[in-house]
Amino acid sequence: MNAYMFPGQGSQFPGMAKELYETDPKARELFDRADEILGFKITEIMFNGTAEELKQTKVTQPAIFLHSVILAMCSPDFKPDMVAGHSLGEFSALTAAGALDFEDGLRLVAIRSMAMQKACEANPGTMAAILALSTDKVEAICEETEGVVVPANYNCEGQIVISGSVEAVSEASEKMKAAGARRALILPVGGAFHSPLMQQAADELAAGIESVTFKTPVCPVYQNVTALPTTDPAEIKKNLLAQLTAPVKWTQTVENMVADGADNFVESGPGKVLQGLVSKIAAGKVTVTQL
Repeated sequence: MNAYMFPGQGSQFPGMAKELYETDPKARELFDRADEILGFKITEIMFNGTAEELKQTKVTQPAIFLHSVILAMCSPDFKPDMVAGHSLGEFSALTAAGALDFEDGLRLVAIRSMAMQKACEANPGTMAAILALSTDKVEAICEETEGVVVPANYNCEGQIVISGSVEAVSEASEKMKAAGARRALILPVGGAFHSPLMQQAADELAAGIESVTFKTPVCPVYQNVTALPTTDPAEIKKNLLAQLTAPVKWTQTVENMVADGADNFVESGPGKVLQGLVSKIAAGKVTVTQL
């Protein structure tokens, strides 16, 4: 069974999707429409901008969404039995699977990116990657550390990202190193994504989510918050909103997809981050490719 997966923030690169734009008339039409919807030429930055320009909040998330979704929409091979996306990638997965119209998906991603930027400015925070420490230990140290610090991304066993206030993340990172973590690496991110410090962004995104129509997707969508499949539009909306302040259960998602019959994982979008994670989570059990 084919499981399609869609990457999150950090997968962008200069020149992304340029070849797709130049070689596929349908892709060109969708990219040009995106420029109109967003009110600025995001394609110009994607194709010809610098890495620094691509890191702008209003650019990064829509750029990855567009590359991921348009690639899937224009591919004759896109025949998903199930889909999932990592954080931002969940919006791409839902759009590619038909739960959201292209225009609505892009508008929601634009709202999400700006809301997250505002939340980062109002409630400064950070994130850290914890390597080679058990999940139980990471959770226990977060629990016992004062202030806001929580597991944010369960990427694969031995690779968990924590998120929260700068002080609490720093303190928890030191404790985790003392407890045997190989590394506790503070990430170059703008804020505490997937933590309670994103509540302001969730409140803002709620209005956007309520304003668009969600339809039944063509296949089950495994959502970050539950790691479980659903095709119910009401449940999809609820989980999508909860995602901003809750952890991304990527490890559990992939394990559940494999248990439900997925044996071919295909990444749609820039980069190969998710292919690497799936290769670790389901080593020897599945094939992993790029669309």
